[in-house]
Amino acid sequence: MTDADFRRILSTVKTVACVGVSANPVRPSHYVARYLSLKGFRVHCVNPGIAGQSLFGRQVVGSLTDLPEDVELLDLFRRSEHVPPIVEEALEVMPALKVVWMQIGVESPEAAEKARARGVEVVMNRCPKIEYQRLFGELRMGGFATGVISSKLQ
Repeated sequence: MTDADFRRILSTVKTVACVGVSANPVRPSHYVARYLSLKGFRVHCVNPGIAGQSLFGRQVVGSLTDLPEDVELLDLFRRSEHVPPIVEEALEVMPALKVVWMQIGVESPEAAEKARARGVEVVMNRCPKIEYQRLFGELRMGGFATGVISSKLQ
């Protein structure tokens, strides 16, 4: 995928389902989902272990079948070996699905092939938060989204 592809996806997709999201604010799945919600995406969280709790103003659901039909991007925080059945189910129950996005460290060529065969774009081993920050000017030198370092720390 090119930067233009990432920019197009992140500029046009409005609804995201984060599978494997955690209620723990220090977990990457939590802060990525939170960041996306703060950037204006409608983020739906999927995790059967915390279903019924509220995250980012929405109730966590236990399965993909509990999601609204307009989810366009599936963001997967699951180990690679768990991805194929999730993607297969998503292709069946998510009619508006446009993008399957596998987080850093997550790859499944098998699931990617099935999704692409159905006209769904696939991103593997990348993070939408990092790509958003990189492409829309939020990362500073060194890749950190922080301000100037104090002279006392240098």
